[in-house]
Amino acid sequence: MIVNHQKLTKVVEAICVAAGAGAEEASMTAGHLVEANLKGHDSHGVGMIPIYVNNLKKGFCQPDSHAEVVSSNGSVVVVDGKLGFGQVVGPESMDIGIEVAREHGIAVVALKNAHHLGRIGAHAERVAAQGLISIHYVNVVGHDPQVSPFGGTVPRLGTNPFCCAIPVEGENPIVLDMATSAVAAGKVRVALNSGLNVPEGCLIDAEGNETTDPKVITMDPAGSQTHFGKHKGFGLAFICEVLAGALTGAWSVQPGNIRQGTVVNHMLAFIIDPKVIGDTDAFTSETKALIEYIKSTPTAKDVDCVLIPGEPEQIAKANRQANGIPIDETSWQGIVAAGATVGVTAEMITGMLS
Repeated sequence: MIVNHQKLTKVVEAICVAAGAGAEEASMTAGHLVEANLKGHDSHGVGMIPIYVNNLKKGFCQPDSHAEVVSSNGSVVVVDGKLGFGQVVGPESMDIGIEVAREHGIAVVALKNAHHLGRIGAHAERVAAQGLISIHYVNVVGHDPQVSPFGGTVPRLGTNPFCCAIPVEGENPIVLDMATSAVAAGKVRVALNSGLNVPEGCLIDAEGNETTDPKVITMDPAGSQTHFGKHKGFGLAFICEVLAGALTGAWSVQPGNIRQGTVVNHMLAFIIDPKVIGDTDAFTSETKALIEYIKSTPTAKDVDCVLIPGEPEQIAKANRQANGIPIDETSWQGIVAAGATVGVTAEMITGMLS
């Protein structure tokens, strides 16, 4: 089905409020999730609602929690998300970091105990909108690991995102936002719900054989995801686990820590003011010249143009704002069912979409 993004936002807001969120927190969460769909990242969009509702009902997500600074030492700030919506405590922690970077030229923000942060690119874009650069290392805990280390056959890590956003004056920012797994876990879920295969090199079965069938993750024994770039992706995922999970004073995926079947993110973010490093005009002109040079390459067959990081999302957003957001039937029924458990009936949802 195809859904208008504004109407979809109202549906998600209503479900979040019914599940216990305040109006402001519900609005921030809904806006973030729908924005992920608009930018083509359905894995981090409204398909997460059943998980969010379940976690709210079980107390794994605290809808009224906000970011709290627990320690501050010059340019280094430690923030506790207190299991609040990641779409609330994530932006709040970035705003704290922005102020610190304005004062010191750089900020190191250690955010721990956030419920699912969603699309990390959204937090990086918030920083870039202020003319600042940010680099983000994130780990994923609270549930069993999903990704096998390079050379292994049993999951030991989460999908551990890495993100970097760089402002470009007068242009959209450069935004590299990626899971360290070959694809995000949510993309495997979307493929499973849609009856589609995943690309080659993304999954292995329990014996370590490569497969494109997403049903392998539901089997007993289950298969697992793999890292992008083999040992390189694994290496970056491991670094994310150490920096976001251990260094922040939170916890990592190692089995001595509790796994309740929820989604918790910890994030170590570096926020840099370009002005403290060099001439910002030179930085802008050099960056734009580099972009122009990269995009001037002759293209391969069936490729219209080379896109820099962040451009695919901008193209997807323009298309989906104009034509609606596609949602597979299984995912939609999951959203409707989750709404029903908190009193938002299918009839009410239909009314909001009309």
